[in-house]
Amino acid sequence: MRPATGRRRAPAVPALSIGDLDDVRPGSLLVAMPALSDPTFAGTVVFVLDHSDSGTLGVVLGRPSQVEIRDVLPGWSELAVTPEVFHVGGPCETDTALCLAVSPVVDARDGSPLRRVAGDVHLVDLDSDPAELQEEVTGLRVFAGYAGWSAGQLAGEIDEGAWACVPGRADDVLGPMSGPELWRAVMGRQSGRLAVLSTAPADPSVN
Repeated sequence: MRPATGRRRAPAVPALSIGDLDDVRPGSLLVAMPALSDPTFAGTVVFVLDHSDSGTLGVVLGRPSQVEIRDVLPGWSELAVTPEVFHVGGPCETDTALCLAVSPVVDARDGSPLRRVAGDVHLVDLDSDPAELQEEVTGLRVFAGYAGWSAGQLAGEIDEGAWACVPGRADDVLGPMSGPELWRAVMGRQSGRLAVLSTAPADPSVN
C-alpha cells in the first residue's frame, strides 16, 4: 500500500434536495441521504479534503477494516486512535493510504509532515518519520482509498437529493463511532428536516 496526499476521481448515485454546493469545502461533511441507494455510499459520512472547480475529494468515515496499521506502516500505529486499523476511505485507489491527524498546530513549521485541511485536522505525509509527530498530534487515522467526484458530478448528486453538506468536527474524524451510529450522530446534531431524518434508517434497505 503506497502513501499519498490526494487525487481526484469519480463514483455515481441518485430525491429530497437538501444542501448546496456552496457549502462544500475542506472540513465539511457530505452525509448520504436515504435516497442514495448505491451500496458503496449508502448510509455514509464523507469528510471533504479538497473541493475546487475540477472536482471533490474526501474520505468515508467510520468504516474500519481488518487490516492492522502496524502490519503495513510500522511506527504509525503508535499514534493511531483505537482501533489501530486501516479505515476504508472510498472506492478510488484502494491501495493508496491517506492519513488524517488532529493537531493544535497553528502554522506548520517548514518541512512539517502536516498539511492543514480545516481547523485542527491535517493531512499527514506518511513518508515522514512518525517520531517527528509524537508531540504534535493528539491522534491520527489511516484510510485505504478515497472518494472522488469529477467536475460537476457532486453538484448533480446534491441536486438529486443524494447528499446533504453539513459542518464537520475533528472528533468526527477520530471518534469511536462507525457506520449507522456515526450517521445518526451527525444528522442528530443538525436542525429541521435533517434532524428528523436522524430517526430514519441510514441505509434505505433497512426497515
